[in-house]
Parts: sequence; C-alpha cells; structure tokens
Amino acid sequence: MATAVKVRATVQAGHRVEFTAPELAEGSEVEIIALVHEPGAAAPVSMLELRKTFPPRHLTDEQWARRDREFQEERDQWDR
Repeated sequence: MATAVKVRATVQAGHRVEFTAPELAEGSEVEIIALVHEPGAAAPVSMLELRKTFPPRHLTDEQWARRDREFQEERDQWDR
C-alpha cells in the first residue's frame, strides 16, 4: 500500500525543490509528481468539495419517477 504525502514548495534557485517529510523513513524509495500552479489560476477542487457547493435538492417520489422516465426515453433514442 502506498502512502501519500502532500507538500507545497517553492522552486528555489537552480530550479531546485526541497521539502521535509518526517513521516517518510530514511532510505525509502519515493515517486514525486510535481503539479505546477499557474499564477492566478484557481486551485484544483475535489469532486466532493465541488458537490458541497450545490444547493440541497429534495425531490418527491413522483419527481424521481418522472426523471427516471425522461432519462429512459433519452436512452431509448440512442438505440435508434
């Protein structure tokens, strides 16, 4: 099983990136993936965080049934 460590760092002189992760054992082999954040760009958001921004939606059984019918009608048209 892999352990993930998320660390933000600034590229230093000589194009170097250095970070400390006490939870990693000395001598362990690691894979480092660098995600470059563009200046002014929004930070990535997880799908769960995005979902939390949606307004609550409570549908009745009748509304769910209507949506299911409409969705099935759309699917049926794909086969034609």
